[in-house]
Amino acid sequence: MNAFRTTLTVGFAATLGAVGLTLASPSPSAAQSLENPRSELIDNLPEQPWLSVTERTEKGHRNGNPDADAHLIEFISYTCGHCADFAKQGDGTLDLAAVGPGHISIEVRPVIRNYLDLVVTMLAQCGDPAGFKRRHRALLYSQETWLPKAVNAPQSQQQVWARMTPAARANAATALGLNDTMRDQGLSTGQITSCLRDEAAAQKILANDAADRTEFGITGTPTFALDGKTLEGVGNWPTLASALQNRFRPKAQVIENGRVTTVQPQ
Repeated sequence: MNAFRTTLTVGFAATLGAVGLTLASPSPSAAQSLENPRSELIDNLPEQPWLSVTERTEKGHRNGNPDADAHLIEFISYTCGHCADFAKQGDGTLDLAAVGPGHISIEVRPVIRNYLDLVVTMLAQCGDPAGFKRRHRALLYSQETWLPKAVNAPQSQQQVWARMTPAARANAATALGLNDTMRDQGLSTGQITSCLRDEAAAQKILANDAADRTEFGITGTPTFALDGKTLEGVGNWPTLASALQNRFRPKAQVIENGRVTTVQPQ
């Protein structure tokens, strides 16, 4: 069983049930026709109207229903290997079971640990907000390709990038092939250059990062906040899935003296 199926079956099973995601099986007496491309599986999948809704926020980008029952913030560093692992393991399940049906909105906010985080963040945030999720995932999913190039670059070149000037950001993006990745996502060379040289945008990203570190007590990545509160001890997909299970677990009701009392799950 691959990682996606494992987390779907085990790590997030309760959430799938809570939001009503069921896949009906065909009748045992009827064989499924191979001539019909729209199988029962496809017919019974829930609609995913919120996956395409992405908005720029004050400190990041939010995907999903802004009036969802729960709001999750992902604080990620683009040079963090654990963040890339989380994205690969959890993105598909969260899209299908939580964001698409409108139960959870997810806001991505960057954590700037080094000069390269700033470069990649500016590329992810470049262009139409509707394309943010594609750019964000393309950069994280390809981290194992571009990050080693930065680590193995000559020290003299790394020192240039560490100046964090507009020219240094543009140089790093070109040398590491990040520009090509963004062109594959529909950005023009002119857009890429303009975004990387926007010093006001760079300073805003740094200021937002500093504010979030103070407000949410961020000491590592990824960090998650659910409904405005930092999730302690949650730093990967399995632990986040467990936290979301608890958030959506049906609440027990106790009847005493004719009155119904809701009991919060432990």
